[in-house]
Amino acid sequence: MSRKRADLVEVRGGTGLPTHFLWRDKVYAVREVLGHWKESGAWWEEARTASFPAVHASASGSAGTAAARPLDRTEREVWRVEASPGRCFAPGVYDLSFDRSADRWTLTSTTD
Repeated sequence: MSRKRADLVEVRGGTGLPTHFLWRDKVYAVREVLGHWKESGAWWEEARTASFPAVHASASGSAGTAAARPLDRTEREVWRVEASPGRCFAPGVYDLSFDRSADRWTLTSTTD
């Protein structure tokens, strides 16, 4: 069963790969990395604003356009890992997300 979460976690790793994470006062050892990808936010909202900027009339009657914000297409990295809190425990699948702008890790999904 898969569960969505938003729990802050502490992640340790070497060479860019997570090797351990601390969640609910337990250290989980990563047994295998199952996947790795990047996710972006609601880019379609920003794209709509950039494509159809609001037109504002100035006091003199001339029209100007609103400044469009640059699109941020790589807001966070996600690592899907198989991990367990020890050798005696059955492994589960966990999604660990790293938000670069906030410099923090979040456990976003668990599957048991």
